[in-house]
Amino acid sequence: MPKTKRTEPTYAEAMAEVERILEKFRTEEMSVDSLAADVKRATELLALCRERLHKAEEEVKNVLE
Repeated sequence: MPKTKRTEPTYAEAMAEVERILEKFRTEEMSVDSLAADVKRATELLALCRERLHKAEEEVKNVLE
């Protein structure tokens, strides 16, 4: 069975997932067992979003020059 390449989430998908993780914190639905994994995932998603925002900012600057 061929492996499918996992694509990165879009900015909107990443932010939606971060929001879901934050909601788990807010509603105290997060278990201690998944805490580290959820924090790691949120950190990865936020880094991805920061990178995309920076790239978009650079592209806009280039267009305006």
